[in-house]
This record gives sequence, structure tokens and C-alpha cells, in this order.
Amino acid sequence: MKSETEQALNAFIEEWQDTSATNKKIFVHFKDYLNHKEGVLLDFIARPGLTYSLRGVHKAQKDKDLFVMVDVIEDATRWLSICFYGNMITDPEERGDFVPGGLLGEDAVCFDLEEQDDALVTYIETRLDEAWLNASSK
Repeated sequence: MKSETEQALNAFIEEWQDTSATNKKIFVHFKDYLNHKEGVLLDFIARPGLTYSLRGVHKAQKDKDLFVMVDVIEDATRWLSICFYGNMITDPEERGDFVPGGLLGEDAVCFDLEEQDDALVTYIETRLDEAWLNASSK
């Protein structure tokens, strides 16, 4: 991650006043989870008042710009939307929402977290592992 991008991400996290939904904690968890995956590069794109996007790309990826986007959605309270290209993951429990053209113009599967849900976080981690593995070979 570029130095100025990392500074912007760190400032965003520091300034975020978490609520009882603990979405800040979950966002930081996914950031750290991705940071520990081999070959992953992170980018952060802030659109204040709309979204704050943490994007993961694998160094070996050739045909896509990322394999996951962890969005912080600005609303009455901040919530998270974690999106994957539809062809890079499975969703055996159908817990995600299929979004046609929802990820950089391609079909996506997105998982929304409005509050702490440990089972869903674990389920999303499995999808992250799957997308990371698929991204390393595409």
C-alpha cells in the first residue's frame, strides 16, 4: 500500500467512532485478515459521505483489478458490505446477495454486516480464502 494511502486508511480508522454494532472492529479484523494473506496488496479509496473501500488484489492477478472489496457504507450508522466477483467464490448457504454488475461492472456476491455476527464473519473469512486462492491463479 502506498504511504499516503496507508496514512489515509489509518486516519479513517482512528477517527471512526465505533458503536455497539462494532462495525469498526469488524472492518479492522478484515483489514488485518487480508494483510496476513501472502501476495495480497491493499488499496483504500475514500468517498466521504458515501463509502470507504478497502480493496484486496493478489499480486498474481491478471484479468481483474481486485478479488474483494470491503466497503464501509455511510448511513445513519456505518455498516459493511463485503463483495466478491460472483465467479470467484461459492455461497453454499446462500447468505450473500447476488448483485448483477455490482462489482466494477461485473456480477457480484455481497455480504452485508450491520452488526457483530461472528458466524457470518467466519463464513466471510471462508469466502475471502476462496477468492484469494482463485485470484492467485487468474
